[in-house]
Amino acid sequence: TMFNDLLVKFGIEVRFVDAEDPQNFDKLVDDKTRAFFCESCSNPALEICDLEEISKIAHGHGLPLICDTTFSTPYLCKPFEFGADIVVSSLTKWVGGHGAGLGGIIVDKGGFNWGAGKHPLFDEPDTSYSGMRWGHDLPESLAPLSYILRCRTVPLRNLGGCMSPDNAWIIIQGVETLSLRMERHVENAMKVALHLKDHPSVAWVRYPGLPDDPQHTKAQKYLKGTGGPMVVFGIKSEDGKEAGTKLIDSFKLFSHVANVGDARSLCIHPASTTHSQLSEQQLKDAGCPSDLVRLSIGIESISDILADLDQALEKATSA
Repeated sequence: TMFNDLLVKFGIEVRFVDAEDPQNFDKLVDDKTRAFFCESCSNPALEICDLEEISKIAHGHGLPLICDTTFSTPYLCKPFEFGADIVVSSLTKWVGGHGAGLGGIIVDKGGFNWGAGKHPLFDEPDTSYSGMRWGHDLPESLAPLSYILRCRTVPLRNLGGCMSPDNAWIIIQGVETLSLRMERHVENAMKVALHLKDHPSVAWVRYPGLPDDPQHTKAQKYLKGTGGPMVVFGIKSEDGKEAGTKLIDSFKLFSHVANVGDARSLCIHPASTTHSQLSEQQLKDAGCPSDLVRLSIGIESISDILADLDQALEKATSA
């Protein structure tokens, strides 16, 4: 919504590409392109971007790669090691871990040249900062930090783009247990994927940890050899939208919320909720067919998780 609808109102055009082929980025670059953006692992299709190849193409055009690591977390994926220049991530999800605090983060690698003429905001004088040209006038030792310094002064100082102290405190508590929780998340997610793969009421399963998943090879490289904490599947029914809605209403352990990354297991049927504004074709283009159910696997006992899945699937697909 932000890329397709909101930024357009500010005169910013976002060109969408199928990131499965990194060369698709190259095809849409022109002299007005300012950056490449991708997700380490997409929502909800769970497609993993080849960050190393995409960053090479971006840098070949003198452009930065911005990577959203929300679905992989800093524990599973380190985009800077594969050429990314800026990492953004929602702290509300796995980093916070308990669905209790709101926050986001921008991390700058500090190695991109913002004064090379590709970014007017860094070439032109900033009237709010005594005519400073962020890409040219900083001392040599600070020049690599021009992007993040501008973030901390212009958007943060002038516009107030910072989280509340209470949210910051909540997020910090989550950071302390991130590694431990992620190990349990991915362990449970793998067991859920294997269980669903053989379930008679399931049409298909997408989980990068499965050896036959099309994203498996990239998961070995970019997700520490795991499949991540999310599982998506299609419920077997002539009317996937109706069956998906009924499934969600039948869960007892899984919580029906739009959030992901909670210590609790969460579920949603995107076609009838978060993606309901999209047409059938747009749903398919987004990797979100009408029968798709998205599961954010929590850290509960795996036997309880599987039991809830079984009883909900039975109710949703029974005549």
